[in-house]
Amino acid sequence: MDWLSPTDLLGAVAGLLTTISFVPQVVKTLRTRQTRDISLAMWATFVAGVALWTIYGLLLGAWPIVAANLPTLGLAGTILVIKLRNMGNETGGD
Repeated sequence: MDWLSPTDLLGAVAGLLTTISFVPQVVKTLRTRQTRDISLAMWATFVAGVALWTIYGLLLGAWPIVAANLPTLGLAGTILVIKLRNMGNETGGD
C-alpha cells in the first residue's frame, strides 16, 4: 500500500523547507524581543494568508498543505504576537 505518492512527497518536502525557514527568525525574536524592523502590515497579512491556506487544506483533506501551514502559522503567529506586544515600545518602522 503506497501511502505517500511522489506528489505528496514533493509537497511535504516543500512545506518542511518553507516552515523551517521561519525558525531562525522566531528564535531571534524570542531571544531579543526586538521587532522594530518587522513590518506589522506584512506579517499580519502573511499570518492571515497562512491561516486561510490551513483552512483550505483542511477542507480539501490535503495533508501536505495542512502539515506545512499549521506549524508555519504557529511560528509566524508567535512573531506577530510579539510584534503586537511591542507596538507601544518601538520607534520607527510601521
